[in-house]
Amino acid sequence: MDLLLILTYAGLCVAIFKIFKIPLNKWTVPTAILGGIAILSTLLILMNYHHPYGKYAKEAFVTIPIVPPVKGIVVSVEAEPNQPLNKGDVLFRIDPKPFELTVAKKRAQLAEAEQQVKQTEAQLDSTQGRVVKAKADRDRAKQTYARYEKGKNSGAFSEQQIENRRQLYLASEGTLSSAQAEYDRIKLVYESKIDGVNTKVAQLHAELASAEYDLERSVVRAPLDGVVTQVGLRPGSMAVSLPLRPAMVFIPNQGRTVVGSFWQNSLLKMKPGFEAEIILDAVPGHVFKGNVKTILPAMREGEVQSGGNLVSAQQVASHGRALAVIELEEDLDQYNLPRGVQGKVAIYSDSFTHVAVMRRVLLRMLGWINYVFPMK
Repeated sequence: MDLLLILTYAGLCVAIFKIFKIPLNKWTVPTAILGGIAILSTLLILMNYHHPYGKYAKEAFVTIPIVPPVKGIVVSVEAEPNQPLNKGDVLFRIDPKPFELTVAKKRAQLAEAEQQVKQTEAQLDSTQGRVVKAKADRDRAKQTYARYEKGKNSGAFSEQQIENRRQLYLASEGTLSSAQAEYDRIKLVYESKIDGVNTKVAQLHAELASAEYDLERSVVRAPLDGVVTQVGLRPGSMAVSLPLRPAMVFIPNQGRTVVGSFWQNSLLKMKPGFEAEIILDAVPGHVFKGNVKTILPAMREGEVQSGGNLVSAQQVASHGRALAVIELEEDLDQYNLPRGVQGKVAIYSDSFTHVAVMRRVLLRMLGWINYVFPMK
């Protein structure tokens, strides 16, 4: 852009010398050169500082990597490249057979667990009956032993008989304790519940729901309205749920926003709401108007993350550029432009507005040059 301004001044000087027939001598030529240096230097300094120019501007858009949530063989790819898709439309299908088998297995295990709950309830009732019987036997043995113990002094029973009754009583106590322990164990199993449902049954319900969810996710669907492009997935491919290996890239419908790159000495003259103009290489001669939406609060060149490596001097020496997000007033979709088009951008601050006219003219001249070749 600076070169265009110098060439324009040189062209004006040549025209003036020709029209007014000014002789070329040691006074006129140095005067034109020195005057041009003074005028152009002043104008360039004012223009470049107060109305920043970004040599590099590019449309930025968000993509969603489609990573299948489950692993399997792709059996069909139903998404057509570059065709509009609605949220929920099928992108591709993974072989559902392994997941169907898992669902069937979990259903069988759940039915078995529910049956076991009924069996445990029956065992609890049976064990409770054994406890009642053991308690009655213990009481009868205790009474008999007490009667034998009482008749000990009268000599009605021998020591051996009394000892036998004592052993029978102790045996009945052990039988009762064993029956009671078995009853308590089965009762704990039966009463092991969460939210009123047996824990084993609840666990299998959750596992069945997880298996059904995996079966449902074997059909991969569009997360939003948008398109997929450059579809390389084919039936027979192995789809894996690894973030580093997406199956395809989805481009959701979104507003079209341009990001411009500026030198850091322009930051004081870049504020949200300032007017901006953009020329695109793909649309020669046309100037797109817009406004500065935001200035990104961080630059990649200064980023430091925790890790095992020290920050190098080369990283510190790398020069970062400020990024401004420009919101266009005109819709780029009406030009049928692919996302990611590039161009150049100028921001007009609220100071030295009369110098902004020169920036506008130079930007349009660059736009006209795009008819021949885009200047970088």
